[in-house]
Amino acid sequence: MPSACDPVIEDIEDMVSSTDPTPHERQSARKNIIPRPKKKKELLNDEELQADSVIPGMQKIWMKTWGCSHNNSDGEYMAGQLAASGYKMTDDPAEADLWLLNSCTVKNPAEDHFRNSIKKAQEQDKKVVVAGCVPQAQPRMDYLKSLSIIGVQQIDRVVEVVDEAVKGHSVRLLGQKKEGGRRLGGARLDLPKIRKNPLIEIISINTGCLNACTYCKTKHARGDLASYPIEELVKRVRQSFQEGVCEIWLTSEDTGAYGRDIGTDLPTLLWRLVEQIPDGAMLRLGMTNPPYILEHLGEMAKILNHPRVYAFLHVPVQSASDSVLMDMKREYCIDDFKRVVDFLKERVPGVTIATDIICGFPGETEEDFQETLELVKLYRFPSLFINQFYPRPGTPAAKMEQVPAQVKKQRTRELSQLFHSYNPYDHKVGEMQHVLVTEESFDAQYYVAHNKFYEQVLVPKKVEFKGKMIEVEIYEAGKHFMKGRPVEDSKPFNPSIAAPLQQGEVSGLIQVITHTHTHTHTHTHVFPNDKMTQLE
Repeated sequence: MPSACDPVIEDIEDMVSSTDPTPHERQSARKNIIPRPKKKKELLNDEELQADSVIPGMQKIWMKTWGCSHNNSDGEYMAGQLAASGYKMTDDPAEADLWLLNSCTVKNPAEDHFRNSIKKAQEQDKKVVVAGCVPQAQPRMDYLKSLSIIGVQQIDRVVEVVDEAVKGHSVRLLGQKKEGGRRLGGARLDLPKIRKNPLIEIISINTGCLNACTYCKTKHARGDLASYPIEELVKRVRQSFQEGVCEIWLTSEDTGAYGRDIGTDLPTLLWRLVEQIPDGAMLRLGMTNPPYILEHLGEMAKILNHPRVYAFLHVPVQSASDSVLMDMKREYCIDDFKRVVDFLKERVPGVTIATDIICGFPGETEEDFQETLELVKLYRFPSLFINQFYPRPGTPAAKMEQVPAQVKKQRTRELSQLFHSYNPYDHKVGEMQHVLVTEESFDAQYYVAHNKFYEQVLVPKKVEFKGKMIEVEIYEAGKHFMKGRPVEDSKPFNPSIAAPLQQGEVSGLIQVITHTHTHTHTHTHVFPNDKMTQLE
C-alpha cells in the first residue's frame, strides 16, 4: 500500500511522457529483459532496491466484482486488458500481488464487503486498485485515501493504472468520456476481455439513466443516460458469435431508455441485433423501468415473441403504493406498471416478468405495504428480488424520516413468506421443452439451461450438452428451477458458429505462440470484422 508521502497523481499523463514505451512495445520486449545486477559498491536501501526491480506486467492479479451484470461486464473488460498486457489473472487471492476490487454502491452490505476486502488486502501487504460505482460516487471516502481508482468510464485505462499501482504510485482516473461535447456510453466495446463464462457475452448498451430516484446511489456514479451507437453494438454482437458465444445479455441501468440521447430507441436496436443471432442462440434483455417501455409495448411484444429472444423482462416496481412511488421519484404510478405487465402477458403467452420490491422505504405505511402484498398475490411473480431499504449516504431518501428497523425487517420477512408460498413451475411438469445449456450449477451436480421464458432447467451434466440447445421432458419442479430429462432420439443442436474460447482466454485476440530456442514470440491477430488495434 502506498504511504501518505507517496505522490497522488490525478491523471496518468502526469506520470507518462511521450518517450515512454507503449504497453505493446513493453510487452514485445518483456521476454528478452535481463535485470542488470547492482554493483556492490552502489549502496541502496531495501525500498530503493525493491522499486528498482519492479517490472510492471509480470505480476499476478486477483479481481473481485460485486453487483449487476453491467459491473460484471466492466470486470471482464478489465481482466482481458490486463491479461493481454502480460499480467496473470489468478483465482487465488493469497498468491496475487495486487487485488483489483470492482465495487457496487446499490446497497450497504455490498459496500461493506468491498471496504472489508480493502482492509484484508492491506493487512496482507497486497497492492490495491479499486473500481466500480463506490469510488466513482465517493472518491474522497477516508478508506479510499491513497488508493488508485479506475472510474466507471475509464476501464480502458486499467493497465496504465495497475502499472503505476504496482510501482507504488497512486493514480485516480475519474473523468467522463466525451466526443464533440456529447457524453459517450463508456470505453470502447472492442477492447480485449475475459468472459467469466465463454458461452455468454454481456454487453452494456448504455450507461446512466434519465431518472433521479431518491434512494439511488448508482446515479451518482453512472450519471445521465449515454448510449452506444447501434453500429458499434451490432459489431460487438457479431464478434461475440465469431468467438463461440451462444447467449447475449444486454445490460444497463435502464435498457428501456436506450437511444433517447442519440435519436433512436430500444426496439430499433433490438431488431438490428436479432439479425445477427444464429439459430439456437438466444438474446436476453436487461432491466427496464416502466416509463420508457410504455411507449414501445407493441414492438417489445413482437420482439419477445421472436424465437431467438427470451420471453423475459425485468421491470422493477419497487412499491405498489403511488404515494411511496412519488416519494421515490419513480416517474410512474402503479397502473402504469400493471399496464406493462398485463399487455405483455396477453401478447407474449408465458412471458416471465421479474421485478424488485423495496421494503420499508421512508414514509411507507402499513396500508402502503399491504398494497404491495396484494400486487404480488395478483401476479405471483416467478422471480422477485426483495430488498430491505438501506439509506445510502448522500441520497435524498437518507434524509427522510426512516421506518423503524424492526418494522422494515418484519415487512421483508412477510413479503418473503408470501413469495415462497407459491410454486410457479408445478404446472409445467410433463412438458417437453427446448433449452439452451450454458452453465454449471452451484453444487456442480447439473448443467444449467434456460427455456424460451428464461426459466431455469437443470439437466444431466454431460459434456456434449454444454453450449447446445437440447430437448427435455420436465419431470420435477422446485421454487426456482425445473429438472429436465433429455428426450430419447433427440440430438443436441449446436448454435455456435465457432468453437468457444477456453476458460480464461482473452476475447478479441487470437494468441499464436511459436517457440524458437529460448525465446517466445507472440503474434496478435484481429478478427476481420473488428477494427480493434493494439493497446496504445
